[in-house]
Amino acid sequence: MRKLLTLVVLFACAAFVNHAGGVRARAQNAPPPKGGPVKKEGAQKKVPSAPSPTTQAAKPKVTELKEAGLKSLFEASVARKRPLLINFWATWCVPCRAEFPDLVQIREQFAADRLDFVTISLDDASEIESSVPDFLKEVRGDAMPAFLLNADDPEVAINMLDTTWRGELPATFLFDQTGVVVYKHKGRVKPDELAAVIEKTLGAKE
Repeated sequence: MRKLLTLVVLFACAAFVNHAGGVRARAQNAPPPKGGPVKKEGAQKKVPSAPSPTTQAAKPKVTELKEAGLKSLFEASVARKRPLLINFWATWCVPCRAEFPDLVQIREQFAADRLDFVTISLDDASEIESSVPDFLKEVRGDAMPAFLLNADDPEVAINMLDTTWRGELPATFLFDQTGVVVYKHKGRVKPDELAAVIEKTLGAKE
């Protein structure tokens, strides 16, 4: 009798296991409900990445200038038969900073193919990649080629322009097509006066 009961229990367990396996198999093979697969709750939505910040404008390039380089500026302008306007300045010079917007307007008034115009900083050479280009960027002074004078003998460089100049800043010099000084001014320039001299010099050429 006991053996008979044991066989009945084993048979019942086997039948239950087979039934459960069949239900599981049918559930796995069942087609997905209408409307597509059910979305899992709690799934994180993709958040669009924030746009990258606008690339900052590059600083204006400032080139170191020795005595020979200063001389070559005159020679190049004479060869191109263009007047040459040179402005000497420094970041520590208050009048220089004040007049720079006027110089930017002068550059905009006279096309580069008619007038060569360069600015030459007398700042310390250590400022060539910092305060000098920073200031030029601030005042939009990158329209003119920018140099920093690092002469072995500053007096030689100064005398190359004007023997009466003692290095006062700002200082502006205009050379005609032959390399002769036709205008020089120590201190802040008067834009209208400078523009008139430039027009006259260009007219003499044309």
